[in-house]
Amino acid sequence: MVGPRLSCYSIGIASLLIACSGGNSTTSVLPKDLHNSVSRALPKVAHIVVIVQENRTLDDLFQGFPGANTQSYGLNSNNQQVPLQSESLTAPYDIVHSHASFMTEYAHGQMNGFNLATISCRSLCTGDTAYGYVPQLEVQPYWDMASQYALADNMFQSNEGPSYPAHQYLLSGTSTIANGSKLRASENPDPFTNGGCDQHSDSVTLIDTLGKETQAAPTCFDRLSIFDLLDTAGLSWKYYQAFSGPGIWNAVDSIKQIWQKPEFKTNVVWPPSQILTDIANGNLAAVSFVTPTALASDHAGQTDGSGPSWVASVVNAIGTSQYWSSTVVFVTWDDWGGWYDHVAPHRFNAYELGLRVPLIAISPFAKTGYVSHKQHEVGSILKFIEKQFGLPSMGTTDVRADDLSDCFNMLSPTTSRPFRRINARFDASHFLHQPLRAVAPDND
Repeated sequence: MVGPRLSCYSIGIASLLIACSGGNSTTSVLPKDLHNSVSRALPKVAHIVVIVQENRTLDDLFQGFPGANTQSYGLNSNNQQVPLQSESLTAPYDIVHSHASFMTEYAHGQMNGFNLATISCRSLCTGDTAYGYVPQLEVQPYWDMASQYALADNMFQSNEGPSYPAHQYLLSGTSTIANGSKLRASENPDPFTNGGCDQHSDSVTLIDTLGKETQAAPTCFDRLSIFDLLDTAGLSWKYYQAFSGPGIWNAVDSIKQIWQKPEFKTNVVWPPSQILTDIANGNLAAVSFVTPTALASDHAGQTDGSGPSWVASVVNAIGTSQYWSSTVVFVTWDDWGGWYDHVAPHRFNAYELGLRVPLIAISPFAKTGYVSHKQHEVGSILKFIEKQFGLPSMGTTDVRADDLSDCFNMLSPTTSRPFRRINARFDASHFLHQPLRAVAPDND
């Protein structure tokens, strides 16, 4: 009997989704999707880089950004107004952001449960800690990127939980345990430091279609990812991560058919600063996903505040290289981190959508100083990649998601736009010489 993996990859790309989904009738639109992919692509883009940061909402990170939908106060569970307080990026506490925490804060769409959030504190904090925003000066590189290019203020985390499932969504548009399954990974693995196909003792809680968190499953999933589609099309990719082996941000380690391939060892790269070397050496892949180290992330209670500089170093490396005229860079955040946001997400089901996260689109093709108010989600990034390279849909959240085309000059793309360097506190040398630390960055 031929297993799912073999049947999915022994056929042409136009049949890929049909075979993997068991011939579901929804795949009948695939030829039209492929036609649209070609017609809606930016013809001069050959590289897409997705830089993933951690655990921030739009209200928290872009408070008061001109033209963006932000709010300087929230409501607590007594429907009292709570002013958002200035909180350093390096504030020494973390707000729990499990699925249960999402449900508490979301509060049936009233968005007034943030004072009930559980907080892990290393110093004084109160029930109003989640009502915070980062001062602009601490994240000025992000503001400069958004001011020069396109910022999405209606971008949502696709899932309603923490980093491990969120990073699965970034690669597959879902966290299901297998193609066609209705069970999704909903939390971080147990133990939280791990999660991957080479950790056979690890398990992760699942959520069913009714929203009930149910039995646990191994952290090794037999489903499609964007990398499978790229492999089938003969396109190069790389995934940059903080350290080797399993980890809740090391998403590829949990996707079985990628983890089993010999090229896993060359396509999955650590540390993340290797992308700076690859750009300098002319080795930028067609698609790159770049995750941070714990210190260079924006994860509350973990970051040393260098996250904006880290992102700027990658953007500057691309902008001053041969790749600028052929590249689109997306900067986004994997989940909301428990921080306040005033916009209630449209919930498609018991685990989708989550809260708003920022998204910046950087490219010579991006609109200048544009704030997109159109609804986007993680699946939108995947759909952009699919359309740009003529790939089929994976049949997950990339189906319902838009393709981010409103952020770009689709009708008159030009490569003549010069790059303006993003000023930052640390430059690339800081990250190239940073000591390696295999530190678990997140525990919820």
